[in-house]
Amino acid sequence: MENDRKIALLVDCDNARAEAIHGIMEELSKIGETSIRRAYGNWKQNNPWEAKLHPFAIQPVQQFAYTKGKNATDLAMTIDAMEILFVENVDVFAIVSSDSDFTPLAMKLRAKGRQVVGFGEKKTPQPFIDSCNSFIYVDGFREPADNEDASGGVEKWDKKRLRAETRIMNAIRKAIGEEMDEDGWAPASSVAQQVHRQISLSPRNYGYSRWDQLIRATEFFDSKKNADGHLCFRVKKK
Repeated sequence: MENDRKIALLVDCDNARAEAIHGIMEELSKIGETSIRRAYGNWKQNNPWEAKLHPFAIQPVQQFAYTKGKNATDLAMTIDAMEILFVENVDVFAIVSSDSDFTPLAMKLRAKGRQVVGFGEKKTPQPFIDSCNSFIYVDGFREPADNEDASGGVEKWDKKRLRAETRIMNAIRKAIGEEMDEDGWAPASSVAQQVHRQISLSPRNYGYSRWDQLIRATEFFDSKKNADGHLCFRVKKK
């Protein structure tokens, strides 16, 4: 089952906001159990992440800046990730950072059959975003008030904004073209999988929890339920 997956959370405290941890844990709870939780940074300094360690049961990993200009945190996270890969029973790696230095690590983990979920700010370089199975922006994540969504409740993009995202629209068209039957209809689940393979950004970045919801919101594609009650999409005929 998807929600039974084991997750390893690795946080680059040098390149992540401490307030984002609330939304990050909220998102990971939808995927599975975060059994390994580690935060890497220099705890000898006044680190804003320190106050978040105990409430979220995160293990601090001390990293000194041994050489000026060299990022020891990146190397420590990479070494630990590879150890976890071969020693622990982990299905998903959640990497929290806006640093493109983790691109090779994400690619290696995926090559070994693990899913990689990235969390970072919108300034994150595209290579790291593309190297993840799914990437979620944390700019709006914050410490929630009572009964508030910690992920910031990203506003849903309307059809005009979605249609202007050429990469998304092209990915949807391509997915439908690859999965459609002789009448042009393609199962929504298959289309969503194809789009997910082409685009690393999560639909949550656009205010939607699933790709099929986003596709319907574009109002650019026909949709219907087939004989089995499953949703299907088709490119609208001119």
